[in-house]
Amino acid sequence: MRVSGSNIAFIGTGVMGASMAGHLLKAGARVTVYNRTRAKADALVNAGALWADTPAHAAAGADVVFTMVGYPADVEAVYLGADGIVAASKPGAILVDHTTSDPVLATRIADAAKAAGRSALDAPVSGGDTGARNATLSIMVGGDDATFAAVKPFFDVMGKTAVLQGGPGAGQYTKMANQIAVAGSLLGAIESILYAQKAGLDAHRVLDSIGGGAAQSAQLVGMVPRMLSGDFEPGFYAKHFLKDLRIALDSARLMGMKLPLLELAESLFKRVSDEGFGDKGTQILYRLYQNGQL
Repeated sequence: MRVSGSNIAFIGTGVMGASMAGHLLKAGARVTVYNRTRAKADALVNAGALWADTPAHAAAGADVVFTMVGYPADVEAVYLGADGIVAASKPGAILVDHTTSDPVLATRIADAAKAAGRSALDAPVSGGDTGARNATLSIMVGGDDATFAAVKPFFDVMGKTAVLQGGPGAGQYTKMANQIAVAGSLLGAIESILYAQKAGLDAHRVLDSIGGGAAQSAQLVGMVPRMLSGDFEPGFYAKHFLKDLRIALDSARLMGMKLPLLELAESLFKRVSDEGFGDKGTQILYRLYQNGQL
């Protein structure tokens, strides 16, 4: 399927969704957008996208429907509600959920889409606001080969890596593995820099030394400079990371696994939420460490 000239819908134009939809618009797709807060879609509409008053209206007539919403409950309502995308989309449409959500829900959506004569992919992404802006996202996909092949040109516009991991739900399981690794890297980066500061070292110089060695990670190189500059605005919301960690924990428990680091990260981000910082970026955890609030 060609991107240029295609009719697509993009539902959820927040921190990441707006950039992703913008790349598709620039690539020549005819884009219809919906967001609960219309102001967050204004830039896209000003650039040529069409506005729809509901997700159902956005989805009607689209060849491919992309979604990037907040929580599994939002995903379920948008797809499976009485006026949901599965019912509102046209026969043969492809439905692609980029939200990090529950793998079991992803399977339910795929089954409902198939029963209605549509196809569905779960396709969560990693890379944050920077990856979305720069079209360098990693896209983890669950679904069938033919549907993945049809949507791959769209993925290539929005990201640098798109890998089909398996059947429905596989993209979400892969994203959970990603978030577990991110949690460990983030905690390690924060504790490393705080340790260096406590030892009287210049944190920026320490980062120059360890940022390119065996300790290198996206959290260390990308997030620590934000922490040190006092920038705690969201590239990825702390409240959404807590949601992801809880999905991962629930999945692990269903598989009979105990993951102590994941449990620790969830408890720390629960504290972030309890302290009222859920709308800040994940790097806000540094502030709670720094202030002795943990």
